[in-house]
Amino acid sequence: MSHGEEQLSWEPAPGQGAEVLYAVDGPLGRARLNRPRAINALDRASIDSLHQQLTAWAHDDRIAAVVLDGAGERGLCAGGDVRALREAVLAGQQEEAVDYWRAEYAVNALVASYPKPYVAWMDGIVMGGGVGVSAHGSLRLATERTRLAMPEVVIGFFPDVGGLHPLAQAPGETGTHVALTGEPVGGADALVLGMADALVPSHAQDSVLEVLRERPGATAAQVAEAVGQPEETSWLAENRAWIDRCYAGNDAAAIVQRLREDPDPAAQEAARTVSARSPFSVAVTLEALRRAASMTLEEVLAQDLRLGATFAGHPDFAEGVRAQLVDKDRTPRWTHGSVAEVPREEVLAAFDG
Repeated sequence: MSHGEEQLSWEPAPGQGAEVLYAVDGPLGRARLNRPRAINALDRASIDSLHQQLTAWAHDDRIAAVVLDGAGERGLCAGGDVRALREAVLAGQQEEAVDYWRAEYAVNALVASYPKPYVAWMDGIVMGGGVGVSAHGSLRLATERTRLAMPEVVIGFFPDVGGLHPLAQAPGETGTHVALTGEPVGGADALVLGMADALVPSHAQDSVLEVLRERPGATAAQVAEAVGQPEETSWLAENRAWIDRCYAGNDAAAIVQRLREDPDPAAQEAARTVSARSPFSVAVTLEALRRAASMTLEEVLAQDLRLGATFAGHPDFAEGVRAQLVDKDRTPRWTHGSVAEVPREEVLAAFDG
């Protein structure tokens, strides 16, 4: 907890629960995701609360900038509440899952188009839906503790929340690696991907807030200059040679083959990782990523909603969440044996949802 925070009055949004708490800190509107036991996973109540309060603050002259962080020590946000979505799907209420995504993507779009500085404190775990409420902001601060991921292919889903927009613009094929493996990367990697603006020390949150209270529109360079930058190298940058070589093109099976045959042990490890993911997810994710390269964020979010409807009805989603988060046996039985077995027609049909 930051110095001086004991004087702040943290309250839910009017008529909402305590899933997200808010405080006015001088010229700053502070928003704190408040489900620490679930690493602040975004349930529907969290999303509705954020939409209401961010909209209110956009029109509130007292608030010069918004700062988002997460309660607890583990991170900003572990993602969406996919266990609840799986239960809805299994109960035949796919529309409930699609409604959740529609509401979530509206918040992502609001963050991206916010009329005031929107500062995200991306310390610790920042995954899935957590990326959606942070990486579209105007000042994204990663730390040496940041573990950023779009791990959806692990659960038979795809990187949504507009995440394919920055990943498609990332240098070389770095975004393709992150999308198809679902593996976490560090704070320096988040900068390389274009999903963060500065790397700052995790212990410097108080100092960052001091800078922002004095200068709510501070740039990444100004913040970094005031608080210093941790020494951290980017794994993605160091591995660009085989990443760019192996992940090129639109054929997921060919990508896996190149990874397998590459002399770099890290490429071979990536081949094993991608092969363990849902083959349907991997094939659709690659197609969605390539399409996202020529889309605006709004268009990517619209594509996400179409794909969400497809995945809600696909057996791999319920099975992936079961294996990873419900039974936790980590042995999903996917619909297809490998990406090579996913028909091209099936991939293309996913976009007609």
